[in-house]
Amino acid sequence: MNKKEMAEILKKALGYGAEFAEVFWEHKETTAIGCEENKIERINSGIDEGVGVRVIYGDSTAYAFTNEVTLERLLEVAEIAGQAAQQKSPPQSPLDFTTPKPQAEFPVLISPADVDVEKKVQVIMDANEAARQTDPRVRQVSVSYGDVRQNVLIANSEGVYVEDLRTRTRLSVNAIAVEGSVVQTGFHSVGQVTGFELLRENDPAEIGRKAAQRAVLMLSAKCAPSGKMPVVMAGSAGGTMVHEACGHGLEADLVQKHLSVYGGKKGQMVASPEISVLDDGTLPKRFGSIRYDDEGCPGQKTVLINKGVLEEYLYDYQTARREKRASTGNGRRESYQMRPIPRMRNTYIKPGKADPEKIIRETGEGLLVTAMGGGQVNTTTGDYVFEVAEGYLIEDGKVKRPVRGATLTGNGPETLRMIGQVGNDLGFTIGICGKEGQGVPVSDAQPTIAIKELIIGGTGNIRTCQKR
Repeated sequence: MNKKEMAEILKKALGYGAEFAEVFWEHKETTAIGCEENKIERINSGIDEGVGVRVIYGDSTAYAFTNEVTLERLLEVAEIAGQAAQQKSPPQSPLDFTTPKPQAEFPVLISPADVDVEKKVQVIMDANEAARQTDPRVRQVSVSYGDVRQNVLIANSEGVYVEDLRTRTRLSVNAIAVEGSVVQTGFHSVGQVTGFELLRENDPAEIGRKAAQRAVLMLSAKCAPSGKMPVVMAGSAGGTMVHEACGHGLEADLVQKHLSVYGGKKGQMVASPEISVLDDGTLPKRFGSIRYDDEGCPGQKTVLINKGVLEEYLYDYQTARREKRASTGNGRRESYQMRPIPRMRNTYIKPGKADPEKIIRETGEGLLVTAMGGGQVNTTTGDYVFEVAEGYLIEDGKVKRPVRGATLTGNGPETLRMIGQVGNDLGFTIGICGKEGQGVPVSDAQPTIAIKELIIGGTGNIRTCQKR
């Protein structure tokens, strides 16, 4: 499709009085390979192509899509979407398209499309073998590899015209270790906005070993304590907490719907003065990095909380339009079949100046969290519950034995206010963030942080666990 055809489609969409129209074309090539029980269970590859047309009129949106990519069909889809505005519009003047300059570039050295399936399978088998050889108690290992090459073309009635090629590669390992009646899992993954060079810069065998070592370690872990106690979250735990307990609440659609505990608090202290939270789409290679969002807005760095003060929310075009301001480049969608909504990119707590080891020493007694599991948060209240995948007791300022089965319960804003020292390190985790039935790639990060007190859910008494 060329600019002339795009302009024709947009004019058709505007023909019934819509104030804004947008065309999103996508051509996506994917490969997914999975290994179970020492053998390749699946190799899936495919191509998905289609176009979505969106119109906005007042505070309402209409969205239509098709996988029949012909000009005739797209004009029909544009008219279907445009008719939602329910009024005739005078003829539109010719569109003058421009392309905004991206703030970051993400070069790909080895395109996954140029790598044989056999080489991708070998990467998986190397990770699988290394995980199984780590310890005889490792009984099950599953490995998954995936790569995506996504071409998009975005044009809208405000003259934005963007073409973008996005490449992401990922490898994940899940290991299960068994000893008697005790069963524990360990997980490790790597993923970047990059090509197959990811697996040359990150040894697949080491990824497998890390997953297996975590599972084996947890076999010897004793009961997690229960009750209130100080918590140190290591940088290696990644930013799961900041993503869930803070990031989602700062997405502008939830704020505007009064579904966020952070609504109406711009300019107010919502965290400790030691805390600054950013969402940055320009970080090199990070899994949530973007040249452009899915509305053609360049990826950028957004300071959300600055030294404890709430400064900004995450906006897409529509939420920004409601407040007569610019988007922050957070309009994202899973595919052409879905409309864009405000989503995070790479969300993290800015590193401080404290030595992580000093933070642990000065905590004295508490829980050290080095890896997070799943969790859930209520964005309206800020209340959350998270699982601890790997944790240790801190006694007399020293890291002692591992514990298992711990959960963290708290409130996002309250937790941010209770953070004391902030470490000078920074650890990232990756994932696919779900919202309104859509999944998009993100990464989260945090330095080592000391939290004054959280409710720990476990199977033992704090004093009993500390003595065992």
